[in-house]
Amino acid sequence: MGIWIVWLIVAAVLGVAELVTMTLALGLIAVGAVAAAGVGAAGGNGALQFGAFILASLAGIVVVRPIGLRHIKQPPLLRSGTSALVGRSAIVVEEVTAHAGQVRIGGELWSSRPYDDTLTIPVGSTVDVFQIEGATALVYPRE
Repeated sequence: MGIWIVWLIVAAVLGVAELVTMTLALGLIAVGAVAAAGVGAAGGNGALQFGAFILASLAGIVVVRPIGLRHIKQPPLLRSGTSALVGRSAIVVEEVTAHAGQVRIGGELWSSRPYDDTLTIPVGSTVDVFQIEGATALVYPRE
C-alpha cells in the first residue's frame, strides 16, 4: 500500500471532522492532505509529500479561510419587517407635525412625524421614510 493512500485516509478523516465542527479549517487541511496524496501518487518522496501538505494547508488557512469567514458573516441582502420600509416613499394622508400625522406606505397607514421636528408636511405630499421608531414612521418631504 502506497503512502499516498494514507494521505487520502487522513483527508477523509479531516473532511468528516470539518463537517462535524464547521470551523473552515479542518477541511482546508484535508485539501492539503489530498495535495500530498497527489504528489505521492505521482511518485514524489516523503519530503515532497510533506512539503505539498504544509504548503497547501497554509495557503488554505492563510488565504482561503479569511475570505470564507467574511462571506459567512455578511448580513442578508433581504430586508424584512420595519427595516424594509426605510427608504420607501409614502403619501401624507393627515398633516404631519411634530406631534401627530399619518402616511400611507404601500397600502398601510402609519402614524408619523417629521424627521426634522420643525417641519409641517401638508396632506398629499410625497415623503421618504427615514426611520421607523416603534409604530411611527419618521419622514422627510421629497423635494
